[in-house]
Amino acid sequence: MTMNNAWGLMRSMSSDETTRAPLPPGTARRVLGYARPFSRVIAGFLVLVAVGSLTVVAVPLLLQRLIDDGVIPQDRRVVVTIALLVALIALVEAGTTLVQRWLSARIGEGLIHHLRTEVFAHVLRQPIAFFTRAQTGALVSRLNNDVIGAQQAFTTVLSSVVSNVISLVLILGAMFALSWQLTLAALVLVPFFILPAKWMGRRLASLSSEQMNLNADLGNQMTERFNVAGALLVKIFGQPAREVAVYDQRAARVRDIGVRIAVNRAVFFIMLTLLASLATAMVYGFGGVMAVEGTLTVGTLLALAALLARLYGPLTAISNVHIDILTALVSFARLFELLDMPSSIREVPDARPLPHGEALSVEMDDVHFTYPGADSISLRSLEGATTGDRDEGGPVLQGVSLRAEPGQLIALVGPSGAGKSTITSLVTRFYDPTGGTVRIGGHDLREATLESVSSTVGMVTQEAHLFHDTLRANLAYAKPDATEEEMWEALEAARIAHLVHTLPAGLDTVVGDRGHRLSGGEKQRFAIARLLLKSPAVLILDEATAHLDSESEVAVQRALDNALEGRTAIVIAHRLSTIRAADQILVVDDGRVVERGTHTQLLAAGGLYAHLYSTQYDGEVSTAAADVTG
Repeated sequence: MTMNNAWGLMRSMSSDETTRAPLPPGTARRVLGYARPFSRVIAGFLVLVAVGSLTVVAVPLLLQRLIDDGVIPQDRRVVVTIALLVALIALVEAGTTLVQRWLSARIGEGLIHHLRTEVFAHVLRQPIAFFTRAQTGALVSRLNNDVIGAQQAFTTVLSSVVSNVISLVLILGAMFALSWQLTLAALVLVPFFILPAKWMGRRLASLSSEQMNLNADLGNQMTERFNVAGALLVKIFGQPAREVAVYDQRAARVRDIGVRIAVNRAVFFIMLTLLASLATAMVYGFGGVMAVEGTLTVGTLLALAALLARLYGPLTAISNVHIDILTALVSFARLFELLDMPSSIREVPDARPLPHGEALSVEMDDVHFTYPGADSISLRSLEGATTGDRDEGGPVLQGVSLRAEPGQLIALVGPSGAGKSTITSLVTRFYDPTGGTVRIGGHDLREATLESVSSTVGMVTQEAHLFHDTLRANLAYAKPDATEEEMWEALEAARIAHLVHTLPAGLDTVVGDRGHRLSGGEKQRFAIARLLLKSPAVLILDEATAHLDSESEVAVQRALDNALEGRTAIVIAHRLSTIRAADQILVVDDGRVVERGTHTQLLAAGGLYAHLYSTQYDGEVSTAAADVTG
């Protein structure tokens, strides 16, 4: 038995948990659908695999002819002819192997490209609720590990099944043709060969599964601690030693399991080698006696021994082939599970784009909303899925109505959790209302194209997110075809151009993980520049200055004034002083609009807004109210 055969057997053993996973009906049929674009390439690949399998029996049979017809009779012509045939077979095998690898790569890499792109696009179409609940690592695993597992169905598993079946049939056929007596004697040991393989396979699968889980834990720890926010948290609380200790403990466990796996693999290999050697000894013993008695030629004996050495690898691989197939199908099933997750935000067939304009009206008519639960967005099956920030239960919005005329500024204020951010999420169509209608420019957002909603509505959040890329790439994300002049105009309007000019690489400066090379105020102003470059008709500002110091707030507020000019805007205000000039202020509490009016009107009313204002600016509200009444 060869080392390659032994490792081939090891590869065919997979985790019991994986192979026991229930497969949805129709999985295999869907897999065939993905094979259709590669049908011709797969056909050529299988032909080459079959040709390669023929060499498994060709060389041992030529060995028989070499001994019986060439060496023993001392016929040099036969010896030279067979030697040339063996060389020719080697050349053919090398050529077919090279082309086989090329076709295999085309199939596998083509499948990976198609699946990854399809899954990536589908995930990006999911609603925000999906991302608030799903664990990023689980999604990345689907895009990496499961796609690789699916690839094996078309390459490794496919070639293994075909080549091993053909090899087994040809080897057994040749052995029975040479000597059915010795073939039957050799097959007596087959059960003793397969049973240890299955037993050791289960043992190794259990150890490998634990090792993979521990490696995943190590990966998660590194991922969370090796970014700026994680590393900062570790240092703030002085926990480097504790982190190292936890990592050391997990790494030590991985080491111990790795040693056990190595020892078990060695024992497994030795067991299989021993059984193969015993079978070969049996053939040599019985066959040698038959050769001495003249009932078997020496060449036949050597050919049988050579064929026997090649028998056990395909035999054991076929006995475990269902594990390979099920493992590949489980990978496909996990990808299909993700692809089958419907998006709650869909574009209707006759969707129309929103109208263009410098400013458009925004209207909410008796809007009710309840956040979708985990079940409704099919997250239960995602490994590592979390509950998210809200679960389906009580309504978040209850009969909210508002109207912002073109060019008006509407401010939303109220206690934390009142539903302010939910209102803006409906205007951006991150969610659809469970009741009522949201309109922009008089058009129901559910009847508008998603692309037009995205281009019409722009948003700046509390935490401006920047990709780990250059300032130029982050800015151009809003408008990929933007000119250099347009970029600098946006930066000037956002009052951040001077800072960019002072950077050594200018717009080509890499901002680091999540933009951590910039301060909070700088990131916010850059986010405003990005918004100005997009130039949307409707602006959403979700507490864009909530976490800034006074100096940064002033700079950002001036940038916001430029952004808001001539556009319809909805602003969530944390600091009430920033929205005194709003055309209308809506006070939201417990999912309802409980007050509405201008700053002056609401102060005079003495309601919740006046209370919130007095809490922030103690003493000012009474003076302001007196000015109004006086």
